[in-house]
Amino acid sequence: MKQFKLLILLLIAFSSCKEETKEEVVIERGTVTDIDGNVYNTVKIGDQWWMAENLKVSRFNDGTEISLIDNTNNEEWENTNLPSYSIINNGTSGYLYNGNVVRSEKSIAPEGWHIPSDEEWRRMESHIGMKSSEVNATGFRGENEAGLLTSKNSTGWPAAGVLFGTDDFGFDARPGGCRIVDGRINIFNTTAFWWAKDTINNGEGWYRYIDVYESRIFRQTTYNEYGMSIRCVKD
Repeated sequence: MKQFKLLILLLIAFSSCKEETKEEVVIERGTVTDIDGNVYNTVKIGDQWWMAENLKVSRFNDGTEISLIDNTNNEEWENTNLPSYSIINNGTSGYLYNGNVVRSEKSIAPEGWHIPSDEEWRRMESHIGMKSSEVNATGFRGENEAGLLTSKNSTGWPAAGVLFGTDDFGFDARPGGCRIVDGRINIFNTTAFWWAKDTINNGEGWYRYIDVYESRIFRQTTYNEYGMSIRCVKD
């Protein structure tokens, strides 16, 4: 009888351990090529295919050149009405595009892809575990979702801060930085900014932001004159 009871206890313990085992995320990957011939890694997150790298293309899909503005020419960046981009850190984390690129009638995304809407960003954030009560909020939201999207062991990010990348979903977020309204650039590799396609009534655009000093993801709108990275989503 004692042996029988011991067997039952062992079976219960084994069953409990099995239930508590974390389900491993199977990452499905691919590639996509832009009009300049740049090849990007891609990853499936939920039911969406995302680029796993920031865009670094200099033309729209119809071949129209996008205006390159030098990092030192702050006045031109601040005052231009043209779709424009800047290159920092030799483009290692992609290029920074102003809102005129994002909201142009021309497409900058590789064929069969597009700039994600705010809703598509929210759908991805929900899939990686952000609570429904947080997804629609603005400012920093969630708990540790920034780390889940950030490069493994925070490769490319400075050691300071609280952000630690586990890259559970293959998004591989790297610090592309941003260019603000007056043309100044964050050159310290502490931030990553991405545009969404949408605009709101005052013409501002939605974006996402990850900071090395935060473990959550920031959501807000801002002016077209900002320069941010772009990640594309498959049609």
